[in-house]
Amino acid sequence: MTNQPGKGGAAVRTDGPDSTFRSTPPADFGQLLDHQAVVDSLHRFQARLDAKDWPGLRSSMTEDARAYFVEGADAVLAVVRAHLDACGPTQHLMGNVQVQLDGDTARTRSYFRAFHVGAGTNEGAVYECLGDYDDSWTRTDTGWALTSRVIAVRAETGDRAVITPR
Repeated sequence: MTNQPGKGGAAVRTDGPDSTFRSTPPADFGQLLDHQAVVDSLHRFQARLDAKDWPGLRSSMTEDARAYFVEGADAVLAVVRAHLDACGPTQHLMGNVQVQLDGDTARTRSYFRAFHVGAGTNEGAVYECLGDYDDSWTRTDTGWALTSRVIAVRAETGDRAVITPR
């Protein structure tokens, strides 16, 4: 680990698991607005998952979006629906959001904790997982849209059948 002096002489960690991802501190008011807009887009995406707002979720992605091992917004939506339509209520909590801005593109890394309640034959069961999202975003005429998502599940508990497509 490399430490460098920070404010007040305190050591600041400069390496570690996230040493290759550097969050971009906003340099001006425009970047600050972009930074917040990207974070808002991420939160809106997650809220649409929980609301099962499929048209809203679809509109949150570019046509060529890649996620969950498929390519194309319609294919991504189909995978998400297959899993979330199989369960009852869900809650995707987000934290530690880091943003890298580069003009009309952005990248976010964030932690998630996703809780899924069973439905139908899985009523009474739950499935929970936590991990990281590594997302890419593109500025569009209507705001920031997801272009790719890589998910790393770090831990899980409960019954995975809760989210298994029927």
